[in-house]
Amino acid sequence: MAYRSFVALGDSFTEGLNDPGPDGVAGPFRGWADRVAERLAELEPDFRYANLAVRGRVLGQVVEQQVPRAVEMRPDLVSLCAGGNDLLRPGCDPDALARRLAGAVRDLRATGAQVLLFTGVDPRDTPIMRRARGTFAVFYMHIRSISDLYGCRLVDQWSMQGLRDWRAWSEDRLHMNAEGHRLVAAKVCDVLGVECADDWRKEWPSRGRVTAGLRRREDVRWVREHLGPWVVRRLRGRSSGDGLDPKRPDLLGF
Repeated sequence: MAYRSFVALGDSFTEGLNDPGPDGVAGPFRGWADRVAERLAELEPDFRYANLAVRGRVLGQVVEQQVPRAVEMRPDLVSLCAGGNDLLRPGCDPDALARRLAGAVRDLRATGAQVLLFTGVDPRDTPIMRRARGTFAVFYMHIRSISDLYGCRLVDQWSMQGLRDWRAWSEDRLHMNAEGHRLVAAKVCDVLGVECADDWRKEWPSRGRVTAGLRRREDVRWVREHLGPWVVRRLRGRSSGDGLDPKRPDLLGF
């Protein structure tokens, strides 16, 4: 199928953190969605693309602020990936979260658009987050069910072994680097049946044994430099995306 228009919805993952733009600077970010859009534009001269994702957004904000705009645009393809920021919060109910997501998917599918959904990466290798692995897994199983129920395309990141290597992630361990976004873009193209030059089935070369002591020191530094500030923002009711607008708010050509 040829896609003539694509609208990407979500949070920092879809905005493209931390995949620097083509000029090598940290903003605007590129990310998997831009990479996929670039490939689709190569195949369709009149292709148009919008990216409404903003870092820090929770599912409710995506549903209230981004989904209605996507419905108005009526694109051929919509990607929707949200809920990760919710799952990081204590007491998150994955069942209630899934119900909210299902309603948004139903509205998007009613426009005739193909909808692309995502499971997340298995958090078992991430300190702190692995304690909530069961909560993440329940939500991702709901996403699978929603995808089946509404006839969506599913990008299963849980099965992407290449993303379990820290070389696919930036130092904050919450956002992929350029290589991680490249792998996701290749997976998305595969799911959409679009040929691309990259392969998502990456096998990383061995980097040698990492000692337990070094791993502990890295974990402590991560908590101090990245997790701690994130928690403080949440306790203060602040978000990294406060005051930011979508990087591509309108459905336009390249």
